[in-house]
Amino acid sequence: MEHVILLDESGEARGLADKHVVHTDATPLHLAFSCYIFDSAGRFLISRRARHKKTWPGIWTNSVCGHPQQGEPLADAVRRRAAYELGMTLRTVRLILPAFRYRAELDGVVENEMCPVFHATADTGPRPNPDEVDAIRWQPWADFVRDLPATYSPWCRLQIEQLNALGPTPDSWPTGDPALLPPAARALVQDHS
Repeated sequence: MEHVILLDESGEARGLADKHVVHTDATPLHLAFSCYIFDSAGRFLISRRARHKKTWPGIWTNSVCGHPQQGEPLADAVRRRAAYELGMTLRTVRLILPAFRYRAELDGVVENEMCPVFHATADTGPRPNPDEVDAIRWQPWADFVRDLPATYSPWCRLQIEQLNALGPTPDSWPTGDPALLPPAARALVQDHS
């Protein structure tokens, strides 16, 4: 059973819940992550969530998102989901926004996450898993940011605002301070750059 790590308002772990039943109209706060994957040409991989997913079906968003499992280092969770959702092997995984948090609702389903954000580079091209992703697109970062439509996921739009404040290009983003992660996530930090 894949689970989510439930959090209190300070970011401390307070238990586990089955991932497949936790997302409702009253989703409890839990730990997640988002990742922006770039290729050797500096292009960003955008993905569209499969249309049959419970949360944000058919919505374009960042490269990959997910939930770390109990005892799983965050960088390992990012690599696991990139392999599962996109068929990709990541070369580097770097923390960028350690303290990102959001709450959003669509069609009666709520996302409520403390969601550290990562930058990654890939050694392999994508082979999307149709159970998770129904389309992908590589795009130069400047074009993506300039053309970001309101129909993209709310977490992606909020993250873009914060990422742009760090610098104009992904290479200029400083590595995030792991001390700013939620306490439950700090226990899962392992450097895999």
